[in-house]
Amino acid sequence: MDSFVDIDLDRRLGARIKGLRQARGLTLDQLAARSGVSRAMISRVERGESSPTAALLDRLCAGLGVLLSALFRDEAQGGPLARRGEQPVWTDPDSGYVRRSVSPAGTGSRLEIVEVEMPAGARVLLDAPRGGFRLDQQLWLLEGELTLSVGGREHRLAAGDCLAMLLDGPIAFHNPGEVPARYAVVLTAADL
Repeated sequence: MDSFVDIDLDRRLGARIKGLRQARGLTLDQLAARSGVSRAMISRVERGESSPTAALLDRLCAGLGVLLSALFRDEAQGGPLARRGEQPVWTDPDSGYVRRSVSPAGTGSRLEIVEVEMPAGARVLLDAPRGGFRLDQQLWLLEGELTLSVGGREHRLAAGDCLAMLLDGPIAFHNPGEVPARYAVVLTAADL
């Protein structure tokens, strides 16, 4: 995967995070306390001066009480159809994993579909505290192999396997294979 950084995407992500924070009436200090991300880092991200990683975005989303896809979708551009070429795509600068938000925006549905391609050997740890909500999700591995550690258990998946998870704690993704793993995630936020 290329290590290309999309400066415009970083600015849009920063503006979206700032807008969500302000809409919730949170100061930088309050979001820092809720997310475990330093005030300085949140400020850099909001100004588009940092390319946030998946782990950092996960922590910020948990602090804001939103799903990660809320950072990428434009509700004003919504409708019942999301053409592949118009689906938001984001690459994690740490692991190189590529995340595509497949679900149409602006439909009011709490259901989200995400397509992910994880490079061979890549690892991602999402360990944000889920104060107030947890994620109900199913991961369907389409190609390759994947190891997930969730709830103190390790699950090894092969192509075609599907794992249902209720996430209210850390989850680690690892592609132990020599080829990229491609999978679909269907998820929704579940109130506690």
